Amino acid sequence: MRFASSTLLSLALLAGSAVAHPGHDISEEIRERREFLSTAKRTNLDHCAPKLKARGVEKRNVLRREALLEKARAKRGLNKKRDLETVLATDHNKTSLGYTTNTDPAVLFAGYNACLLTPEVTQGPYYVGGEYVRENIAEEQAGVDTILDYQVIDINTCEPVPEVYLEMWHCNATGVYGGIVASGNGDSSDETNINNTWLRGIQKTNSDGVAQFETIFPGHYTSRATHVHIMIHQGATLLANSTLGNSNITASHVGQAFFDQDLITEVELTAPYNTNTQELTTNADDGILGEETATDGVDPFYEYTLLGDDVSSGIFGWIAFGINATATQDVTPAAFYYAEGGVANPNAGAGGGSGGPPPSGNGNSSSAPASSSTASA
Repeated sequence: MRFASSTLLSLALLAGSAVAHPGHDISEEIRERREFLSTAKRTNLDHCAPKLKARGVEKRNVLRREALLEKARAKRGLNKKRDLETVLATDHNKTSLGYTTNTDPAVLFAGYNACLLTPEVTQGPYYVGGEYVRENIAEEQAGVDTILDYQVIDINTCEPVPEVYLEMWHCNATGVYGGIVASGNGDSSDETNINNTWLRGIQKTNSDGVAQFETIFPGHYTSRATHVHIMIHQGATLLANSTLGNSNITASHVGQAFFDQDLITEVELTAPYNTNTQELTTNADDGILGEETATDGVDPFYEYTLLGDDVSSGIFGWIAFGINATATQDVTPAAFYYAEGGVANPNAGAGGGSGGPPPSGNGNSSSAPASSSTASA
């Protein structure tokens, strides 16, 4: 995953365009990604599994995930354990791995052979700098409760990567991104959306390279399958306002992760997902995902289990992925968030930029973020 300078610039420029988002052709993003892959070192990290198991990381993963699952169930009054047969029937890729109804639940939560991967793709045009460092990013957005457990592994050393900041963001149940005003992103005449912070957040990884979030299940929008964006920041400093600021934004990993189509189908039958009038693109028809899975051994999907007897009770998902800890790239956000609210980045389109904030007069990176509110999508 070493980055060529020309590729980095094209990836940064892509952040300001809307070629792969609502109502737009994704062919340009596919072309950019092919250019990136021509110079990138990629691996699915199967070689790391024995070392991680020997170091006790796998065992700690099992204990952590089981504890988080039971905590989430207790919080929602779902103390009854789900039937294992149901879990295995719905969990990503378990059937093809040859698991049976008698498989120990601990095996379900280990899963290094399938879920250690490198979902390295373009960041998309709706990245916003200056977001909160926080665990719960749902705010008031309605949808299926979703808890996500991420683990970051160094592809060169096979060691977990601690004390880096993992950032994630995704659209709401009806396919709208907060923090962005753009054609195709919900009601583009609603300029207040630039100030929204929902479904965006950052967490610092612990000693096992783990970061966890509470959110809702993403909705869908025209031209893309349901997905979550992921970015890793190394060497960032947490400011007093609980952000990483807006200066010199860089990333060691830019990726997207996906969900099984069966799970998406179940979620889409519930409210408010079933009010979404945008065209649904399946995993099989998503060009970006198709490019991703064309690489041998890459499986950019969350493993998951349900918190209760159906999706309305909530979802617990987990994924581990590798980064090249020696590589970084500049990132150019489409917008910045400040204490005064959101500001579109004038350098996000053609002409790029260094990833720094827009001209002065729009706040500064050390300003405390304003209280966020949730607008209707």
